[in-house]
Formats: sequence, structure tokens, C-alpha cells
Amino acid sequence: MDIKIDDLSCGEVIKLLEEHLADMYAVSPPECVHALDVEALRSPDITFFSGWIDGVLQGCLAIKQLTPNHIELKSMRTSGAVRQSGIATKLLRHTLNVAAERGYSYASLETGTQDFFLPARRLYEKFGFEYCGPFANYKEDPHSCFMTKCLTK
Repeated sequence: MDIKIDDLSCGEVIKLLEEHLADMYAVSPPECVHALDVEALRSPDITFFSGWIDGVLQGCLAIKQLTPNHIELKSMRTSGAVRQSGIATKLLRHTLNVAAERGYSYASLETGTQDFFLPARRLYEKFGFEYCGPFANYKEDPHSCFMTKCLTK
């Protein structure tokens, strides 16, 4: 898979992100949706990755710098056609490696508590993420769970 830093100008990427937002609003109350739209993902503190196989978009994942030592994972999404195929694992491994190479010490994330998010939570657990309290500007919320991982050994 070819994973690249993406400028969010490709229609396929925008469509995947729109599907992501639609799903988030379908399974969570609006005030509990923390997914970012395309414009927010273009922020200079965010690096957005897209993964491609033979010119076909497979998925995406972004990192948002919270502090010089801490990043947040955002917008993890795989194409419906490739779910459960290892694409998310490849994207997550790549992104965490880039974060570690850039000198970040911690990666954190917010995801939902609903069953819809269970595969994502299991993937993060497999990568050593541990449940934690809210970080950055998040607040306790029954629809959110928070996870973190140390990137240094």
C-alpha cells in the first residue's frame, strides 16, 4: 500500500471523509461528534495520510499536534470494501511510526462507546493503547472513550 501525506484535494478522499462524518452523526448525538470536516483537517497542525493500492483509495488517518510531545489520532477511516482486510492496521502502524520519528512521546485518541466503534477500539488495544481520561479539550461523555499510548520505549 502506498501511504502518502495528502493535501485533501482529491474527490475520492473528500467523499470518504464525508461518509465518515455521516456515520459519526448517524451513531452519535451531534454534540458528541468530534470528527473533523475537510476544512478543519487542512489545519497546519494536522498531517493527513491517505492509503492507496493500484490507484484506489483504501483509507485515511490523520495526526493532530496537541503539544510538541503529544499527538491525537483523527479521522481513521477505511473504505467499506476493504474493512477487515488489514488496511487500518497498515495505516495505524505507518502513522504511529511517523509520529515517533517526529519525536512525539504520546498518541491519544477519542472514539465512541457504541458497538459501531468496537472494531476500532479492538484495533487500538492491539497496538497497545490504554484507556484513559479525557485529554486536551475533551470532557467526560458517556458516548466517548479516550485512549493513549506512549511512543517512546
